Amino acid sequence: MRVHIRRLRARALALATAALLGTLPVAGCAGGGDPAGRTVLTVGLFGTFGYAEAGLYDAYMRLHPDVVVRQTSIQRNENYYPQLLTHLVSDSGLADVQAVEAINIAEVTATQADRLVDLGRAPGVRRADFLPWKWAQGTTRDGRTVGLGTDIGPQAVCYRKDLFARAGLPTGRDAVGRLWAGDWRAYLAAGRRYRDRAPAGTAFTDSASGVLSAVTGSSARRFYDEDGTVVYKTNPAVRAAWDLAASFATEGLTARLQQFTPAWDQAFARGTFATVACPAWMLGHIEDKAGPAAADRWDVAAAPRPANWGGSFLVVPRSGRHPEAAARLAAWLTAPAQQAKLFQRRGSFPSASAAHTLPAVAGARHPYFGDAPIGRIYSRAARGVPVTVLGPKDLLIAQNLADIGMLQVDQKGRRPEDGWAAAVRTIDNALDV
Repeated sequence: MRVHIRRLRARALALATAALLGTLPVAGCAGGGDPAGRTVLTVGLFGTFGYAEAGLYDAYMRLHPDVVVRQTSIQRNENYYPQLLTHLVSDSGLADVQAVEAINIAEVTATQADRLVDLGRAPGVRRADFLPWKWAQGTTRDGRTVGLGTDIGPQAVCYRKDLFARAGLPTGRDAVGRLWAGDWRAYLAAGRRYRDRAPAGTAFTDSASGVLSAVTGSSARRFYDEDGTVVYKTNPAVRAAWDLAASFATEGLTARLQQFTPAWDQAFARGTFATVACPAWMLGHIEDKAGPAAADRWDVAAAPRPANWGGSFLVVPRSGRHPEAAARLAAWLTAPAQQAKLFQRRGSFPSASAAHTLPAVAGARHPYFGDAPIGRIYSRAARGVPVTVLGPKDLLIAQNLADIGMLQVDQKGRRPEDGWAAAVRTIDNALDV
């Protein structure tokens, strides 16, 4: 079945939400007016989840005439999340259902679980419906599932077919995927081949920081170990990712850009790089920034190794006015049928693996990317994502490795060991190590 979804939109980017989203709080409401004795359930979100836009609140209220759903949204997660923590600690000012970004879920499950409903026991929730690694992220060490997964960011590689052809590389998505299948070092080798015959004014990939994020994202153990100890400095996987990404910088394979900046956006329109690590939500960003002139020049191939970048959860505070009714709403919003509908209408890739076999997902193709079978590509990627050990300061560590360390290597030509040392100093100061 051929399904053309609407333009995919970036919502909660694990490393760069602030750069993409606006600055002012936005409030929305589904089912306004006097509730006339009905149960009012509030949903607190950040950014644009698409529930109201896809008609899911209206559908839920038709199924439950005694319920009114009302939504509020703060656009920037770095404004939203501190407020959420403050309200959780004080058990006040909370919505009945709250969103949590994937990069924050480890801190929430570790420090706030006692204030949240165990949604694994909510009516209609089935663990088997969800990807195992996504379910694990929202589950505490003692087995309480306090967060139900919404969307995810399984990763592929988006590439310019026209630039690959001019550089003498294959252009079919299966053949391109075979160039680097199973090994990020093969992606580096493909970059060297591209560089040897690169069209003037183009680079193989956008940034060394983007490579670093993609490679670390494919490792089960990154910045923390299973005991919650910070191990990024001694973890061989992180150092190998650093060294590999630095090679892209030192060998002239990048466009020396910083992701989610105006210059990066403009580079899509100018066609100045040939590949970018590409979670599902980035398809919409590429289409927006590259514009109609680049339609059918971009395509999507499997990444060297499965990884995830982005996604969110819904949680239900115990101190809410209607925790049982809120748990039913959260369960319904994250059920496979609703996740498939949200993907079809808004482009949020489902964390419910049971949704991946539904026609809206399994048959999804993207016309802008050469009619690429994105449902199949991203479903396969999602199944291979490792159960990653998350820590409370993952975002801080990742941002500083990228923006303090690797960016200096890529843009300023600093030695990789100097960039590493600069990042470590900044991270350790922030963590008070």
